[in-house]
Amino acid sequence: MTSSELWSRETADRYDAEETERTSDAVLGPTVAFLAELADGGRALEFAIGTGRVGVPLRERGVPVVGIELSEPMAAVLRRKADEDTLPVVIGDMATTVVPGEFSLVYLVYNTITNLLTQDEQVECFRNAARHLAPGGRFVVELGVPPLRLLPPGQVAVPFDVSDRHLGFDTFDLVEQILVSHHFTRDGDDGRYRRGASRHRYAWPAELDLMAKIAGLRLERRVADWDGLPFTQDSPQHISVWRKPT
Repeated sequence: MTSSELWSRETADRYDAEETERTSDAVLGPTVAFLAELADGGRALEFAIGTGRVGVPLRERGVPVVGIELSEPMAAVLRRKADEDTLPVVIGDMATTVVPGEFSLVYLVYNTITNLLTQDEQVECFRNAARHLAPGGRFVVELGVPPLRLLPPGQVAVPFDVSDRHLGFDTFDLVEQILVSHHFTRDGDDGRYRRGASRHRYAWPAELDLMAKIAGLRLERRVADWDGLPFTQDSPQHISVWRKPT
């Protein structure tokens, strides 16, 4: 068990319904196309595969996919979409769990590396990716850029969603590099909100590059989104690709 907080059955059962925007063709189309091109006919391993939001359509695209997932309830939701023969999943953490064989692609999407709450474990995640990659294989991470420029002096919170059914904001511990995402979600029409929170360790792109270097990987490409737009100082997220030397 790593420092990742375990997703409960209740959270797993409502996860897909709360992430409808990220399951749309507009989001998944470019994501799957990007990853399929990097897999280049080889096998892909998804760290923290969750409910299979990306892994299932990537498998349907013809890429053999294996998953590692810490939360058994999340993996159980995936099982409603694909059986074990179609998409094998190993229960374990993404920093230390090893599955058989080599892969041309290991990927980790939607800020999930921040679920590892220490720098040491994030480094081990990179090492684990390198351990699974064949020579020339690639490790892909999708991660937001910490929005610290939005923090005026004395403020510790940044809103990321203000809508009719959801209020979301992040609070920051600048010493420990920990952010807490706070969610207030209206489930019904009675005016009541459900409160939730999750902890994450944020990391800068340059810090990830050093983790990759420790693991023997080299940065090949960094873009702002799955469509491949250039990454700039104003980009709110990045898709980074590191390659294992041949």
